Formats: sequence, structure tokens, C-alpha cells
Amino acid sequence: MKYKIIDHTADTMIKAFGSNIEECFENAAYGMFDQIVDAEKIEPKIQYTFSVDGEDNESLLYNLLSELLYLFDAKRLAFSKFDVRIEGNNLICTAWGESFDPKKHSPKKEIKAVTYHMLKVDETEPSATILFDI
Repeated sequence: MKYKIIDHTADTMIKAFGSNIEECFENAAYGMFDQIVDAEKIEPKIQYTFSVDGEDNESLLYNLLSELLYLFDAKRLAFSKFDVRIEGNNLICTAWGESFDPKKHSPKKEIKAVTYHMLKVDETEPSATILFDI
């Protein structure tokens, strides 16, 4: 299981899993896009690589998801495959996807922002809990 939805009254919350923190972050990114659209319908037609910095795993995850949400909002790019590498306080992400097409990708929810509220990364049993403002 890549992620599960956690009940929350007003917003959307997910918990992502992985065999390590990097895979957990990849699954968190997939889970975020799967809340916005039907992520299974996103084809890996284009590749986009970027990096973000953070002082800890929580800020790295927050910055990763915020950058991906920006790419969706500003450039209308939807992603479904991710490769995350963490080197100290730097995270490098390669994402594969395509231009968003509402007819193809079946829009679900509009995520306004990634939040720090209730954001938690567990390295022991790699998982991450993220609350999205909708």
C-alpha cells in the first residue's frame, strides 16, 4: 500500500508508507496527486527534475509537496511517478507525468496548500502523515 486516507473533518489527510524515507516521500507525492486527480490515468510522458532544501525530514517533505503542487497549479503538470533522493538537507526529485487534461484525469479535489499542521515523518517505520488544505 502506497498510502491511505485518514478521516479529517474539513481537509484531506493521508499517511504514506515506504521501505525507506525516500520511497515514503515518493508515495506521499503520489498520494497528493491521487487526491487531486485519478493518478492512475497520468502517463509518464514528460520528466521534470528539481531540488528543494530543508532543515529536517518534515521540511523536506513539505517543500517537495509544495513544489509539486505549484507545478500543478502554475504549469498544469500532473505527475504519477517519482524518484526521490535525499542527501543531507537537500532533496532531489525526478517526477514523470503529463499536462493536466480534465477530461482524461478526472479531477477530484482542489488542494490549496500543503500544511505543517499535523505533519509527521516517522523514520523508524517509514511513514509520513500530511494534511492538505482544501
